[in-house]
Amino acid sequence: MGPWSFVGRTDELNRLVTAATSGTGRGLIVSGTAGIGKSRLLRETVSALPTDRFAVFTASSTIATAGLPLGGLAEILPAEQPAGLSPTALLQWAVESLHEQAAGRPIVLAVDDAHLLDPSSAALVYLVARAAHGTVLGTFRSGMRLPVPIRGLWTDDLVDHIELAPLGVAETTALLTEMLGGPIETTSAERLWRLSAGHALLLRELVTAAHAGQEMTRAYGVWRWTGGLEFASSLIDLVDTRVEQLSTEVRTVVELVALGEPIGLDLVIRATDHAPVEAAEERGLIRVLDDDRRHNVTMAHPLYAEVIRRRCPVTRSRRLYARLAALVEEAGAHRREDLLRLAVWRLESDTVRDPRLLLAAGSQALSRFEMALAARLARGALTAGGGFDAAELLATVLALRDEPDEALSVLESVRDEITSDHRRSRWSAIRGLACYWGRGREEAVEDLAADARALTDPGDRAFLHSAEAIMRLHRLDRAEATRLARAVLDEPAATLPARARARCVTAYLHAAGGDLQRSAQAIAEVVAAAPRWRTQLPDLQLALEMARGTQLILAGDLGGIDAIVAAEFADLADAGDFRPGPGYLSVVRAQAARLHGQAAEALRRSMQACAVLRPGSVIAGLAHAERAHASALRGQAAEATAAMADSDATRPPGMGVLYPWQEQARCWVMVCAGDTPGGVRVLRDLVDRLRADGFAGHEIVALHDLVRLGRDDLVVDRLTELTGVVQGCLPALVTRQARAANAGSATELLAVADDFAALGLDLFAAEAAAMAVTLLRTGRSPLAVEASARLGDLLQRCDAVATPALLTGQPALTGRERQIARLAAKGVASRDIAEQLFISTRTVENHLQRVYSKLGVTCRGELTPALRALPDLEVAAGR
Repeated sequence: MGPWSFVGRTDELNRLVTAATSGTGRGLIVSGTAGIGKSRLLRETVSALPTDRFAVFTASSTIATAGLPLGGLAEILPAEQPAGLSPTALLQWAVESLHEQAAGRPIVLAVDDAHLLDPSSAALVYLVARAAHGTVLGTFRSGMRLPVPIRGLWTDDLVDHIELAPLGVAETTALLTEMLGGPIETTSAERLWRLSAGHALLLRELVTAAHAGQEMTRAYGVWRWTGGLEFASSLIDLVDTRVEQLSTEVRTVVELVALGEPIGLDLVIRATDHAPVEAAEERGLIRVLDDDRRHNVTMAHPLYAEVIRRRCPVTRSRRLYARLAALVEEAGAHRREDLLRLAVWRLESDTVRDPRLLLAAGSQALSRFEMALAARLARGALTAGGGFDAAELLATVLALRDEPDEALSVLESVRDEITSDHRRSRWSAIRGLACYWGRGREEAVEDLAADARALTDPGDRAFLHSAEAIMRLHRLDRAEATRLARAVLDEPAATLPARARARCVTAYLHAAGGDLQRSAQAIAEVVAAAPRWRTQLPDLQLALEMARGTQLILAGDLGGIDAIVAAEFADLADAGDFRPGPGYLSVVRAQAARLHGQAAEALRRSMQACAVLRPGSVIAGLAHAERAHASALRGQAAEATAAMADSDATRPPGMGVLYPWQEQARCWVMVCAGDTPGGVRVLRDLVDRLRADGFAGHEIVALHDLVRLGRDDLVVDRLTELTGVVQGCLPALVTRQARAANAGSATELLAVADDFAALGLDLFAAEAAAMAVTLLRTGRSPLAVEASARLGDLLQRCDAVATPALLTGQPALTGRERQIARLAAKGVASRDIAEQLFISTRTVENHLQRVYSKLGVTCRGELTPALRALPDLEVAAGR
């Protein structure tokens, strides 16, 4: 890997540059921990300074020069120093040398690692800061002893001082994207950020190690870290320098904290003693945090903990884990997280006495979508004699991790232990999950139905019926899914998880059918009960989010989408390793971005989803369809066609319910490729199918696409019918657009555009405004200029999109006409334009007259809004 680009730190960079160039002479010193980016920030500052106006001197202090008089600044001073000078005279000579080199320009002295300066160099830096035309910029490492003159810089009010904070997650993601040469999946970026703690140097070492270990993979242009890491020797050495030569007592403190963090301060002291804990904190190896009236101890840096855990001998780590478990059990496991930590410590120390501990902890890990940990705990419980319950938990985890074959093998191993209806219902439900979604066996639905008929307990039968209802929904057996869901909700003995699953089915069907209020009500009931079903049925969360996402997208409720992204499930899914979770969230984010008119963001999010999801995932086809849709809106015909082919290839046979999104994407892929009639045929077939299936909510979207493609004559009557069926503001708004387009009413189209914009649906707003502008220009209306300005404002909210509505009827300016029009709009006279372009003034005027005619304007003053109303030329050319 080559040098990293400088990313972020904009505020700090601007402060340093301003300090150097403001003319006040007041400098700025930046402190921070090792590897946080101080030196790079100073180098970027120096490179940004104009050397014709300032004499910029740069010096880097090192340990090697710390004991030499003026050694720290030797690189900026003449090689030959006068002999026999007193220390005072030597400093005076050094100051005069700098002024002589400056040749009358103000001096800017930039010193890196000022804490390593020798006394003479430190004194010279102070004198430069005191000088009338001198400014000092510098860095030093936090926690290091500073030479007295350097500390005097801000105590004597000669410079300001700031502490450089670690990079935030957004800056870290930007740095990784720049360094890797492409976007990185969100979860991977956040994990690397947490492990590096926002330190650029450590981040580089981590990425280098991940690359060397082939743990950085790329799919669909998106980088993903698999989570494995072979630490480079440089990283290990970096940690070893901090922990070497520790006493046995202090090392024990550090290892206990590394193995058990966060751990209560009182527990660490009880396990060791006050003195070694204090010593570890003083050395900056651990830190004590206040957490809800409790003092917790963590390692000072996440990387220290990772390396120490790996380098701790097995026998010692097992002994320490057992000690940690014993301490928590003696104190009492009062906090929710204590259960999970206690189970892990018992498992790591091989001191498990009761498999029920591992079972309870494994269920908790599963509810947090920590799939790898849940699998470890479930396996441990099975080994410890957990029997059927442990096998059920392990099979559930394996099925959700897309490992259906192993899940089925685990289930078969306990088939003989099915001694009750309750166990039969749980066993059959997990087998159905593995067979239907894991292996793609649609006949698993019939197997599940047969198992349900064999049960006598109504509550257990309702549990299986709720699982069957989800499968029936996904295979598009709408009537049977509805019947089963209602039967579960009407069954008094049905458990809460069964009811929640049934409500997810009805919520999805209500949304697809246009009954958005009943859908939202069902979703709210499931969300309210989440704390009671999540530990028993965590996979239900994905069904909930698919119902909620469908309801919000069909309603055009982008604010609601933002709420999903900010909800607890988003945090859990992004933090854990349940791939369908972040995968579906990325799809929803992509859909919302597309409606916003942000096709580039939609493409980025959908590519992230494709990179995260396995090819056999239940929503892989949906992710590729969204990638195709976004690519089509950007005019990338080849990419869109390839993505649509991927969608068809990865669509599971049992997920027919997703066909509306995939067929809608197919239409836009065909339009992008130049086959608009073919795209219209796809939409008309889709409308007929949706009408037959009773998916009126989706039908509104498909009919709107026909309006957007200029086929409003086909849909006005049907839209009018659906306005009374489908709830929300979109049906009436789409109907108004269709009627206005059909009647040629530019005024109404502009009003529709304003209403779309108020909902944040900027792409639809821009298209409605473009239709209006086309009508006004065709009719030579004086209102065209004002409408063009409005369209220009809307296009500014969108990125590079060029749909037929934005292109059809728009004036086609040649490259030369655009060039001349832009210059004229900026106020450049025709004669000056002619000189710049090496053409005659008459030619310029002739071009402008043609531009005026095409744009429907009369003078230069009207050019700016008219030009802003034109779609992106490059995207349009890409079609």
